[in-house]
Amino acid sequence: MQMDFEHERRITEVEGRSKSNAHRIDDLEKRQDNLDELVGTVKVLAVREEAVETDVKEIKNDVKSLTSKSGKRWDNLVDKIILVAVSALVGFILAQIGL
Repeated sequence: MQMDFEHERRITEVEGRSKSNAHRIDDLEKRQDNLDELVGTVKVLAVREEAVETDVKEIKNDVKSLTSKSGKRWDNLVDKIILVAVSALVGFILAQIGL
């Protein structure tokens, strides 16, 4: 009889631990699912960040191109003004010497 009570007590303890472990495993599964979801989200964000980085590089190149165009236009305008001024001066000098 004493042996039966001892077995019953031990079985009850094991069942209690089993239930407790089952709850802990359920909690761990939920946490793991959350971590898996987080990893997936981070992967998506990494891909989007790469796309944004590429877009920013393209925009920077476009801006540099646009700013250099206006600089080139200004340089061309200055070159033409100088050419006209030099041509006028040469023409004036040639006119003065009779050519």
